[in-house]
Parts: sequence; structure tokens; C-alpha cells
Amino acid sequence: MLVRIVGLGPGDPRLLTLGSLDALRAAARAIALLAPRELAAYLTASGVTLEEGAVADEALLVRGGSAAIAAFCAQLEPQRGDVALGVLGNPLSDFPGLPPLLRALDARRIATEIVPGMPRATLSASIAMPLVPLPPQSAHYSWEDLVEIMARLRMGCPWDREQTHRTLVPYLIEEAYEVVDAIEQAPSEHAMEHLCEELGDLLLQIVFHAQLATETGAFTIADVVDSLTNKMVHRHPHVFADAVIDDVAAQWRNWERLKAQEKTGQRRSSRLDGIPLQLGALQRGQRMQEKAARVGFDWRSVAGVLDKLGDVLFTIVNLARSLGIDAESAMRDANEKFHRRFAYLEKRAAEQNKVLGDMTMDELEELWQEAKRTSAR
Repeated sequence: MLVRIVGLGPGDPRLLTLGSLDALRAAARAIALLAPRELAAYLTASGVTLEEGAVADEALLVRGGSAAIAAFCAQLEPQRGDVALGVLGNPLSDFPGLPPLLRALDARRIATEIVPGMPRATLSASIAMPLVPLPPQSAHYSWEDLVEIMARLRMGCPWDREQTHRTLVPYLIEEAYEVVDAIEQAPSEHAMEHLCEELGDLLLQIVFHAQLATETGAFTIADVVDSLTNKMVHRHPHVFADAVIDDVAAQWRNWERLKAQEKTGQRRSSRLDGIPLQLGALQRGQRMQEKAARVGFDWRSVAGVLDKLGDVLFTIVNLARSLGIDAESAMRDANEKFHRRFAYLEKRAAEQNKVLGDMTMDELEELWQEAKRTSAR
């Protein structure tokens, strides 16, 4: 059997996520601990059959009391089907009894699944009273304030309520470019102030997307932070463990190796697959060449590179225009050709039980010429 521990949100039916509602509906038995009357009525009206009296002391179970946990586990019967245990807020942050309950269920070899909900702290003011003006702009706000403000915007602002992950894409791209503009502007008295403001606008986009995910039970901003932190710790063993990295080049090689071990890396068939297709053609081409160079696939020397490279590129664009060729499209075509050939090179090296980074330039060149002669061209 399976026990799903489901977040019910702060208690307002309007803040119950779709993921939580679906989990409660799907269970053969549904229990909502300490659910307010309005929320319980909404669940019943939405097709959830709630069991009343299934837990003798709901408050004690929420707090993690051993007697209450033992009693709850004892009345679980596999033949009666899966159980959805609803708790107010997000189980990961608002359910003190979660760790001991998970240990007790694991000891009985009962599978568990956690369905996140909107944390109780989020929107607490909005639930208790109508939206009120925020403190004056001179106040210093915290990270928690920002998360709550975003949640309140989703509840109280018509424009914010209409947004989806897809509709926010143009704003995310625009804010990223505005950060770049702020960094590259000429140094001035207000340069850092401008950069600080633009970084804030970019951060808002991240919090916005996380709030949308929270509302569907997909993930929360806490999950975003946790995922990022784990990734950084994993990819920097020379900082957080006892690995020794001699130089930047060695760090890059180790970085690529560790990325390949992660879930996302394991799903990729080529080390070039992680480069977004939406990047500008020129930037994408450079990123592909950088990744290829990290395994030794690069020119032996940079001698002969012109000082005025920017002028040369501009001249090539001008030439393309004169010939009726779209420079961006031509660069995209060249990128895709390089991608196909490099993927072929990776495949052939794997067939020979060789690692690209350990191969000589002559061996790589031989495979590259072979790629050019095959359908990879």
C-alpha cells in the first residue's frame, strides 16, 4: 500500500493546490488532520470522501507524538487501499510529526509519497484579513516577505493571476538582458544601484515561477534552493570535500564529469545537449565549441587570431547580407552541423571504448574526418 502525506495549504479552499486535490481524490481513504470546517466541506463537495474519527488525537499526530503515530500505523490495512493523510500547510515545513511518521511507516515497509502544499506562513495575513497596504518602502524586507508578497500578488492582482510559466518567458528573457546591460554599462555613480535593481527584477521572475509551481503542488521555492545548493556542493568537491583540483582546466573537466553523473546528465546522449536551442546562434556556437574544447577537441594554437575579431565578424555579416543570406540562419545551420558531427564523434569513441578527454588530437581529427564523410555532414 501507499501512504500519501498531502499538503492542504493554509486552510483556505482557494489555496488548495490541484496536485493535493487530485491526490486526495485518488486515495481509497482520505484523512484531513485539523482541517477547518470550510476546507472539509470544500473537499467533500469536490469528490473527496473524508474519514472522520480515523485518528483519535489529530493534534498529537501532527506534533509527532509516538502514541498517536503508533495508533495511526496500527489501523492501516493494505487490503483497504492507499491512504491520503492531509495536513495543513506544506508537509515539509508545517508538519512536525513528518520525520517520526516516515520512520514508523518505513519500519513497517509501507511506501510513502509527499505531495507539497502552500506553506501556512505564506499568505497568512491575507487569509486572516483583507489585503492591507504593505509597510513603507523604507522598511527592510526579508526573503520570507518577498515570497509572501508574490503569493499575495497571485491572489489579489488580476494580471498576476492570469500568468503561466509560458506567458512569463518573454519577461524572464528581458530581465536577464537588462541585468547584462546594467553590468556592461559605463562605470558611473549609479551603476551598482542600477545593477542591484535589475538583479531584483530577475529574482522576481524566479520567485514568480516558483509560486506558480507551488500552487499546483509541483515544487516550492524551498525545493529550488535545496536543488541548487545540493548541485553546487556536489560539483565542488575541492571546496566541500577533500578532492584536489590543480587548476581551472582541471576544475572544468571535473565539473563536466560530475554533471554527467547527475540525473539530467544521464538523460543526455551528447555533452552538447545541455546548451539551450533558444540561445542566439553566435552564442550557442561559442558554447558548443567551449564544451568540445574541454575534452581536447580544439585548435592546437590560437596563433593567427586577428586582434579585431569583432570587425571581422561584422564584415562577414555584411558579406552575408550582400549575398542575400541571413547570417543568423547560416550560423544556426553551422551549429546544427557541428552538433551532428560531434555527436557522431562521441558515439564512435564510445564504440571503441575510448574517452574523448584521453584521446590525442590526431585520433580526434581522424574521427572528425570520418564524421564529415558520413551522414553526419
